Amino acid sequence: MSSTTASDQAVHGEKSAALVHQTETFGAHNYHPLPVVIATAEGVWVTDPEGKRYMDFLSAYSAVNQGHRHPKIIQALKDQADRCTLTSRAFYNDRMGDFLQRLCAYTGYEMALPMNTGAEAVETGMKMARMWGAKVKGVENGKQEILVCEENFHGRTISIISCSTDPDAYTGYGPYTPGFKIIPYDNARALEEAITPNTVAFLFEPIQGEAGVKVPQEGYLQSVREICTRHNVLMIADEVQTGFCRTGRKFACDWEGVRPDAMTLGKALGGGVMPVSAVVADRKILGVFTPGTHGSTFGGNPLAAAVGIAALEVLDQEKLAERAEELGEVVRSGLRRIRCPKLKVVRGKGLLNAVEFEPGFEAWNVCVALKDHGLLAKQTHGNIIRFAPPLVISRDEVEHALGIIRTVFEAIE
Repeated sequence: MSSTTASDQAVHGEKSAALVHQTETFGAHNYHPLPVVIATAEGVWVTDPEGKRYMDFLSAYSAVNQGHRHPKIIQALKDQADRCTLTSRAFYNDRMGDFLQRLCAYTGYEMALPMNTGAEAVETGMKMARMWGAKVKGVENGKQEILVCEENFHGRTISIISCSTDPDAYTGYGPYTPGFKIIPYDNARALEEAITPNTVAFLFEPIQGEAGVKVPQEGYLQSVREICTRHNVLMIADEVQTGFCRTGRKFACDWEGVRPDAMTLGKALGGGVMPVSAVVADRKILGVFTPGTHGSTFGGNPLAAAVGIAALEVLDQEKLAERAEELGEVVRSGLRRIRCPKLKVVRGKGLLNAVEFEPGFEAWNVCVALKDHGLLAKQTHGNIIRFAPPLVISRDEVEHALGIIRTVFEAIE
């Protein structure tokens, strides 16, 4: 049975089925969505065209940390849309400077380079590292090497998939970009042994999201910091998914009190409204860029800057890091009490959590069952389901969600 037919049959309601069919007919099939159509959204809740409500436990892969259509962010969007939306970087605009200053204050770095998507931020970080290696470290241009981890997910560009270990991500896309070396995750010794005089950076996720919310052992990030400092290698943390309070801290590296040399940021920086991303670092690193060496027509546009400012303000004003830490403990505790013989592991930090079933278990049907009961989540790597609701979720809503998950999981045979 084709994916289109399967989606049409499983989707709720005639209007939703028609919209799924239309999308599958005219759109490239590069995704396999759950059979649900979202028409409206607010806070933690989304609604399909037929009026059925669901709890969003994916948050657009952590791009909706502040909740769907947060009033403050929507108002900032509307107000700016009435003034000026795009100038390009050929001119200054009256919003970008304020945005950059606030982002630097929030992250603790001296400079920021605004882009649009998370993948663009990672590409920018890679280019920055190579330029820094040639200009500052003295590596011969063309020999710069970046270390990455197995099971990483940094985006979908040609260069990024060239350092992926996921066959779905890289198969058929050769020739691949050279200059990457892949090492095991959560293994400081492997990092040390892989470094050569040509190594300019170690790019990593402090928690591997797409790999199944893999949390490294305590002390790993501190070891990485020490090794990178000793070898004069840039420590670049990809906090696109883990940043902006998702894990119970502003950034996941904060759990070990570690300051990377640079961070790549995105997703929740756009407040669930539009793509906003950035690289942050100190001047001695980001300062390697000069006019003409890197850019983006839309990067730092006034609309994105206004949204980004509001997104940062909501994170602070509503203490979403503290909420994520507190409610994350409730989520993991509740998941561990569920009686399900197929369920083997519960793990996570803050409100970025996952359940792992026994090897070979296919979690797709479990996600469909959760959807039928009013909760939206998506599996990864077949047997893992990620639970990442908007950080504005209430304690009562968490308990309601745990009730749905318990009902579905305890019915698994």
